[in-house]
Amino acid sequence: MSTPPLASGPHGPDALRPLLDTVLGALTTGAAARGGPLPAGGPDAVAARVTDVLGDVLPEHGDPDALRDLTHALAAGAADPADPLCAAHLHCPPLAVATAADLAVSALNPSLDSWDQAPAASALEARVTAALAARIGLADAVVTTGGTEANQLALLLAREAHGANLRLVCSAAAHHSLPRAAWLLGLPDPVVLPAPNGTLDPAALDAALTELTGPLLVAATAGTTDAGLIDPLPEIAARCAAHRVRLHIDAAYGGALALSDRHRALLTGLDAADTVALDLHKLGWQPVATGFLAVADAAGLDALHQRADYLNAGDDTEAGLPDLLGRSTRTTRRPDVLKAAVTLRTLGRTGLADLIDQVLTLARDFADRVEAHPGLELYDRPTLATVLFRPAHASDDAVAAVRRTLLHEGRAVLGRARADGRLWLKATLLNPHTGPDDLAHLLKLAEGHTPA
Repeated sequence: MSTPPLASGPHGPDALRPLLDTVLGALTTGAAARGGPLPAGGPDAVAARVTDVLGDVLPEHGDPDALRDLTHALAAGAADPADPLCAAHLHCPPLAVATAADLAVSALNPSLDSWDQAPAASALEARVTAALAARIGLADAVVTTGGTEANQLALLLAREAHGANLRLVCSAAAHHSLPRAAWLLGLPDPVVLPAPNGTLDPAALDAALTELTGPLLVAATAGTTDAGLIDPLPEIAARCAAHRVRLHIDAAYGGALALSDRHRALLTGLDAADTVALDLHKLGWQPVATGFLAVADAAGLDALHQRADYLNAGDDTEAGLPDLLGRSTRTTRRPDVLKAAVTLRTLGRTGLADLIDQVLTLARDFADRVEAHPGLELYDRPTLATVLFRPAHASDDAVAAVRRTLLHEGRAVLGRARADGRLWLKATLLNPHTGPDDLAHLLKLAEGHTPA
């Protein structure tokens, strides 16, 4: 048997070309077999189809059609975020140019744990992270796998700066990764403040900060997961400054608004934070994962520094080789920054801003349609690209049944959220190609599947 070809090296591109044709063909046939935003039949039916195609996971002899067959199965069984009726989560359809850039990373396979494994990638990452941090008014940034890792890093940096008795203060609407990070890091139980309107109340925060003792970290949110709401950042920043308390802002969802002239004012106060989480695989149309943690003081990243002689020997560092171990808590790390850099350069700030403005306008259009529909109820006007709605006069059980029925049939993918003590359907409209007919169809499906 001949040795399989490699993806990089002088013959890599020639080896990849026919395989890319195979993948692209399987993506096309798989999407056609799926016929909608989600495979029909529910979890058991999907699992059975995958098992049938997969056969033996580790057969005695190889199958030359495995790439085609398994890619087809994956596409046929996918939740396709590029389908206008797939609108449940902060799961964006990636841009073609970003996905193409990601292929280059997979082919070259650099690892950002030492300069000699990723010379150009390390230089690219340093430039891009600094530029993104500057855009939101901070000093530097590191690449993360998303908001969860960024939030955990923010708490880690705060703990290293202020001690192991640091206590997190956040609202009930904060992302679940924040209290989980406090638990993982061995910090005291967080102080979770009520969020009756879905956002952190500055007066309640002020009262808590007045009463609490010891080092504190306040976590605010710019783009809640459930409703896409933005905490009153200027007021929260003022309270933190008055009490000399560290501030982290989870802007994984809404942070990309910093690129938009029309919507940037919604992030007023972001530059007052000590740390900010940002994801471009949400309102940035990047393949997963493309996250960042920006910091106001680059020296604070020194807490991440580690020494491993085979990666960053002291004499190598003194000789001028960049030390990359202080840029992440991960060791092996792919340069996810390339796709972001390619996108930023290809579209420019205004091109990305146009996409952001489009989907926020789309969400407002959808909310208008819900308000005008006698059989539907709107939770509130959207701030970002998330709209909560429900069939009028339906019970929570009926609302849940609507969502599950649409999922089982593969007709539409809607999320769910609790607000005002009730269950709502959630549409997260991140596809800039979605049109008025798609919005009308989504509402028709939601209303038509409401149990009597």
